[in-house]
Amino acid sequence: MDDSDLIKRARTDKEAFGQLYERYADKIYNYVYYRTGNIADAEDLTARVFIRAMKHIGKYDDRGVPFSAWLYRIAHNLVANWHRDRSRRKILSLDDVAQWRVHEDGPESLTQMLEDRDALLATIRRLPADRQELLILKFVERLSNKEIGSIMGRSEGAIKSLYHRTLLSLREEIENKIDRPSSGKRSLFRRSRPNG
Repeated sequence: MDDSDLIKRARTDKEAFGQLYERYADKIYNYVYYRTGNIADAEDLTARVFIRAMKHIGKYDDRGVPFSAWLYRIAHNLVANWHRDRSRRKILSLDDVAQWRVHEDGPESLTQMLEDRDALLATIRRLPADRQELLILKFVERLSNKEIGSIMGRSEGAIKSLYHRTLLSLREEIENKIDRPSSGKRSLFRRSRPNG
């Protein structure tokens, strides 16, 4: 059954809304988790997204963008309020590293991968909140510029422009890291040299 049929049914049928929940809960959770960096807060905010969606499903109006965009917009607003309430930024938690598979090359390779990931995430976390959100929606959720624009309340052209500026900022930050390498450790941001 497609979303439009489920949405119509969900206005009076909680089971239909449950099917919508099943379709989108993981995506919304991932989005919220990457924006908050905290499992407990991500679970709480995801639940709030769907509670709010269930309360307002009767007011939902299909404007040519997917239902998921409406859910992401609700999530965006709740996460923005969450950040305002805390008025600080968090670094993405890596407390669930135990769930990752050990790389074939052994623990050293896993350790380096985690260090590289941590360095990249720290760089992304230094970007303004709207640029972080754009990267999450683009690369984690794999949404189109049109869908991202709908979620962020911007035109498709504005999203393309923001994306371009974001990539330039990341490149500049990474180049600065290359110019200022850390204490002898191999870094994600250090250029590799050929053997010879």
